[in-house]
Amino acid sequence: MKILVCVKQVPHKDARLEISSDETWIQDESIKFEINAYDTYALEEALRIKDAGEAEVVILSIGPDRAIQALRTALGMGADRAILVWDDALAGTDSLGIAKALAAVAKAEQPDLILTGLMADDTNYSLTPPMLAELTQLPHVTAVVKETQQNGDIVAERELEGGALEVVKLPRPCLLSIQTGMNDVRYASLKGIMQAKKKPLETKSLADLGLQASDVAPKVTLEKIFLPPRGKGAEIVEGSIDEIATQVVTKIKELGLL
Repeated sequence: MKILVCVKQVPHKDARLEISSDETWIQDESIKFEINAYDTYALEEALRIKDAGEAEVVILSIGPDRAIQALRTALGMGADRAILVWDDALAGTDSLGIAKALAAVAKAEQPDLILTGLMADDTNYSLTPPMLAELTQLPHVTAVVKETQQNGDIVAERELEGGALEVVKLPRPCLLSIQTGMNDVRYASLKGIMQAKKKPLETKSLADLGLQASDVAPKVTLEKIFLPPRGKGAEIVEGSIDEIATQVVTKIKELGLL
């Protein structure tokens, strides 16, 4: 069984973020990066499947050279090999462009299962996994909180609004996008980190994938990012429960929200 895990390198959760001079993204030259939190749960699930039987775990990422650090971390956790895809044309692409590059690798690798995180911590779009599934013509399910193997199929529980769960059965090959909290993510051991240096890490360009810059040209562009304007501050309402309720309703009416 071959499992392809798509990971993204994102700014570290404790990084101090500043908007770039052109106001189209953040300044990322001097900040730390890490594997996207959602993707770590996808990786852990792949490693658990591997631990339970015969499976090869392949890590795939789109990103510049610094993303090698994320791939080495994944290899140190137990993945078998890694693939990094980068081309200057991918620097300004959108979710569809990323999905096309991922799909090209997936079609070459022919995995039995593709695992991704539900979304990326830096953009929160949740678009790439469904697009990747569509481009590879694979059945898929999002927001998975539990998966089990059943006679060659995948039985997945997915999270719905309001805390409800939906159980979906999918034939392999298929794609699952994983919700956070699905499992307890392991750390890379010292032995694993040392072994990771000897594991295969392949780099590919768009040309290697049979793609051109026009294939990943963005259809959606980010015009500007900015900090939200500072509000006037909170108004503290005091009194009994009935008095507070009355004041809140009155305030909502004054603001035209009711």
